[in-house]
Amino acid sequence: MGAERVLAGALLVVAGSVRAIDVAPLWDHARPAVSEERFRAAMTSATGDDALILQTQIARTYVFRKDFRRARELLGEVAAKVDAAGPEAQARYWLELGRTYASHQHPPETQTADAKRLARDAFSRALQIARQARLDAMAIDALHMFPFVDTAPADQLRWTQQALALVEASDQASAKRWEPSIRSNIGEALRDLGRHGEALEQFKRALALYEQETDERSIRDAHWQVARTLRALNRIDDALAIQLRVERENDAAGAPKAYVFEELELLYQAKGDGERARHYAGRTRSLSK
Repeated sequence: MGAERVLAGALLVVAGSVRAIDVAPLWDHARPAVSEERFRAAMTSATGDDALILQTQIARTYVFRKDFRRARELLGEVAAKVDAAGPEAQARYWLELGRTYASHQHPPETQTADAKRLARDAFSRALQIARQARLDAMAIDALHMFPFVDTAPADQLRWTQQALALVEASDQASAKRWEPSIRSNIGEALRDLGRHGEALEQFKRALALYEQETDERSIRDAHWQVARTLRALNRIDDALAIQLRVERENDAAGAPKAYVFEELELLYQAKGDGERARHYAGRTRSLSK
C-alpha cells in the first residue's frame, strides 16, 4: 500500500464530519520503525487530539522495540495536554503509558511490584475513560492488558472473560474485531489451568474467526494453538499433522518459528523418535544464533 493510501485511510469521514484519526491503517506491527515514519508523516497535517493520538502511537512503536524509556519520554512530552483532550486521546495516552511498564515485550525480571502497580494504575485509568465514552475497542484493549499485571492463570481468565463479555455486548465493529484474539487468550488461561478440553474449544473458535480474515500468519498461529492443546490432550498424531503443516507454511512464507519447532520436538519425543526430536531441537537453536 502506498504512503498516500495509508495516510488517506487513517481519516474516518462520517456524514460529512471528521472523527478522530484511525491509526490502524498506519500500523505495521512487524515493522515498528516503518509505523513510526507513517505516524510522523501524518503529524505534519494533524492538529488537536489527532496530533496527541499520533504521538501516543509513536511512543508505542518504541515499546515494540523494547525502548521503554524512550517511549515514556515521548509520552511525557504530551502529558500536560492530556487532561484537556478528548476521551480517545486520554485513553490512548494511559494505555500506552501502561504498556511502557507491563506488556508481552517486557523481560520477566523487569516486572517488579512497582512496575506492575504503575501499569495497573494506567490501565485502570484507560479502562475507566474508555467505558465512560463508549470506546468499546479501547476498553477491550485495556482489559486484555491486565493479565500482564495479574499473571495467575485464574486472574488472567477473569480479565479475558470480562473482555469477551464486552466484545459480545458491543455493536461496534472495532470491538468485534477483538474476538479471535480474546478467545485465544481465554484458551491460554484455560490451558494453564489444566482445562484443556475447554481451551481447545476456545482455540477452535478463534481459528474459525481468523479464517474469515486474510492474515495468514494469524491463521497459522491459531492452528499452532489448536495443535499445542491437542498434544496436551495426548492426541499426538492429530497434533503432529497440524504442526508439520504449519512448519511447511511458515517455511514457504520465509518465516520459520522456533515455537513450532519446539512443539515438533516434544511431539516426536512423545512418539519415541529421538532422531526427529533432535532435528527440531537443532532447528530451534539455529534461529537463536
